[in-house]
Amino acid sequence: MSLQPRMTPWTVWGVVVAGLFAPSFTVSAREMPKRPNVLIILADDLGYSDVGCYGGEIRTPHLDGLAAGGVRFTQFYNTARCWPSRAALLTGYYAQQVGRDALPKVKGGSAGKRPAWAKLLPEMLRPLGYRNYFSGKWHVDGQPLENGFDRDYLLDDHNRNFSPEEHAEDDVKLAAVPRGTGYYASTAIADHAIKCLKGHAAEHAGEPFFEYLAFNVPHFPLQTPAEDISRYAGMYSNGWEEQRRGRWERMQRMGMGGSVLSEIERKVGPPHRNPKVLEKLGPGELMFPLAWSELNETQQDFQAMKMAIHAAMVDRMDQEIGRVLEQVRSMGAWENTIVMFLSDNGASAELLVRGDGHDPQAAPGSAGSYLCLGPGWSSHANTPFRRHKTWVHEGGIATPFIVHWPQGISAKGELRETPAHLIDIVPTVLGAIGVEKPARFGEATPPPAPGKNLLPVFAKEGSVDREYLWWLHEGNRALRAGDWKIVSAQNEGSGEWELYDLAKDRGESTDLSKTMPEKLKELAGTWERAAEEFTELAVEK
Repeated sequence: MSLQPRMTPWTVWGVVVAGLFAPSFTVSAREMPKRPNVLIILADDLGYSDVGCYGGEIRTPHLDGLAAGGVRFTQFYNTARCWPSRAALLTGYYAQQVGRDALPKVKGGSAGKRPAWAKLLPEMLRPLGYRNYFSGKWHVDGQPLENGFDRDYLLDDHNRNFSPEEHAEDDVKLAAVPRGTGYYASTAIADHAIKCLKGHAAEHAGEPFFEYLAFNVPHFPLQTPAEDISRYAGMYSNGWEEQRRGRWERMQRMGMGGSVLSEIERKVGPPHRNPKVLEKLGPGELMFPLAWSELNETQQDFQAMKMAIHAAMVDRMDQEIGRVLEQVRSMGAWENTIVMFLSDNGASAELLVRGDGHDPQAAPGSAGSYLCLGPGWSSHANTPFRRHKTWVHEGGIATPFIVHWPQGISAKGELRETPAHLIDIVPTVLGAIGVEKPARFGEATPPPAPGKNLLPVFAKEGSVDREYLWWLHEGNRALRAGDWKIVSAQNEGSGEWELYDLAKDRGESTDLSKTMPEKLKELAGTWERAAEEFTELAVEK
């Protein structure tokens, strides 16, 4: 049982809420409108341009509708990997600050545990009268109910979309799902969210809600219902170069993506390479993104089929999102619900086989197959950028970010070029509610948080000032300050710093490190100072 008391909704703005285990908030004294509901939708391994409103050819009408009625950020960032992104999203800190990713002198990663002051967003919302619901992929330390959620469906099996063996509801383990039952993960995750929202409307209609909807797609394995795959049959037979150019042209017409289409890096394969996987997956699989014209017919057919399944998974996710959005509308909550959509990292170049293995005789995309997108189509999904998940070049860390809020966004249908990051979600949500960041959690006092409130950017002329954005994952490093970015690849790279002017070259095609050594030195020094500060914080906890 949680030791944090359940708080009733506030009736007077300006109250300071404090309790033995509750956060302390300062609330704006001015009269506030009804507190908004919050719906955060997180995709897994989705490429920057996979959805239609970011130039993609995949059918995503519900996400496109959110974009048409809200704003799209063109320079929003994640952490390049699943678990650190979830930590940053829910805490408002870099994952390294809260023990959820490693530093040069401090161990971390997915097994790292957060310090007492690093509470999650639902724990900040609960004292404000919010009911909190979680549906999907967790990948955070601890369990949802002990971290502020009131209801949850947790899918811990990341190897099976049709027959999960590890999943739980309200933190109670459920039985494994046999094959052939009609279960599909994206549908089950959406079903749970809808069930929670229906229950909220029936039992807690006077209270605001927070629904964290975390899909596990289009992360491998590439598995989705056959009827979805058939919709994309044959679409990708012209190869990744042609498809990538098509996305780029659409993005240019939309006014996004910068001015440089990066080249497909032919010698950059999966980040963690195991040649034996090719034996399991058969003659159609490739370790590197060769030119499409160099592939034989078997390879072309196999690769085109994989992208069709990836597209179908994104399509199905959009369909399920549409059902959740319709539930919000049916509750009369549409006008005052903040909907945020984004991805935890860029598309993945990984090639591996896990879970039940791969049956080459099974229909591609079915429960018996285990396929990964691979570096060729990952380069397409991350158009127009370089690299993939785990790298901190733009392809690994750039995400679509759509925000829809009828009562709070005046700049409907517009693009926003403000650089922003997952660490900004917590302060933005709290800002929309009208409260400042918690000053303390019981006896624990959080250090200053790096995130920014993005509410000013929702207006037509708003802006946000920040000194820098910072990255580190598996030795891959980056820092962005203004339009300048330094980046270093530990894997498939020299490990030396590269320097880019993103205002002119977001595709990271022209390295300026040799011609502008002083700028490189300045930015590298900033990265090192931040790493030292984060290390001191990690050691203190």
